[in-house]
Amino acid sequence: MAQQLELGLDTFGDVTRSADGEPTSYPQVIRDVIDEGILADSLGVDFFGIGEHHRADFSISSPEMVLAAIAGQTSRIRLGSAVTVLSSDDPIRVFQRFATLDAASNGRAEIILGRGSFTESFPLFGFELTQYEQLFEEKLDLFAEALKEQPITWSGQLRSPLVGQSVYPKTESGSLKSWIGVGGSPESVVRAARHGMPLLLAIIGGAPERFAPYVDLYHRALAQMGMPDLPVGVHSPGHIAETDEQAAAELWPDYKIMRDRIGAERGWGPMGREEFDSEIENGSLYVGSPETVAQKIAKTAKALGIARFDLKYSAGPLPHATLMRSIELYGGQVIPRVRELLA
Repeated sequence: MAQQLELGLDTFGDVTRSADGEPTSYPQVIRDVIDEGILADSLGVDFFGIGEHHRADFSISSPEMVLAAIAGQTSRIRLGSAVTVLSSDDPIRVFQRFATLDAASNGRAEIILGRGSFTESFPLFGFELTQYEQLFEEKLDLFAEALKEQPITWSGQLRSPLVGQSVYPKTESGSLKSWIGVGGSPESVVRAARHGMPLLLAIIGGAPERFAPYVDLYHRALAQMGMPDLPVGVHSPGHIAETDEQAAAELWPDYKIMRDRIGAERGWGPMGREEFDSEIENGSLYVGSPETVAQKIAKTAKALGIARFDLKYSAGPLPHATLMRSIELYGGQVIPRVRELLA
């Protein structure tokens, strides 16, 4: 590979299960996520991402606040959102908040922008779901202007125009790394290329190799638009334990709870154990011992030619202590093994 694969972790701040079997409080989950980020930094993990949600099963609605707390207790790990729902936010405020995080972290901030696969933020902040596509397209266009860190003259249909307006604070480097998160539509892939932003593929089901055409489309679109080649990353869920059997046994009950809850909202049937095992064996669940997970990450990296792999290590009410052990194995054993396999 042209460059060393970056290996990250991300979480949506799922509400976990406490020692007494009850849901952990939202404040405690947030404190636990901070501890998880600090641990990831100490183990040499390259990136730690936190997703934005506005619903009862996730604790974090303001990723940059939690990331700032992690920044103050870490020194090297890159910190970003996973994902920021740009459609229901203000692009200028998003840039300002992450430019501030970039300053606080000494240049370690990143953003992963998305339309949002959950839609609770739209009514919460007064946006119409009928404008779902238009909101993202227009706000992404404005955010791309903010990234230039020059006075902005811009107009759209959904907010007032800007004329020669400067945005503060500016970053020290003059560059804030911003990815576009994509679930798998060709239009979204081309949009990322058009705005000259790296592509982050959320692969949460099926064989990772089936996304190879999207990677190819992205690189071809960049070339046709006369833009330099840019990195592609992958986000997928998983869990690591000492053995394959232990990892699957630990994850299965809590993953099913999360998957069935979301599935009921989206018209999916309940997840059976056969489907779960199939996703581990042939799909996009990176579950098993450090060796098993490392082999699968390396296989995906080679198949897709990616520059970053982020493991979503949290899943439903899986307890904090179990998550911490998974992070320890990822940083201590999986990352070195993946590097070895790709050398």
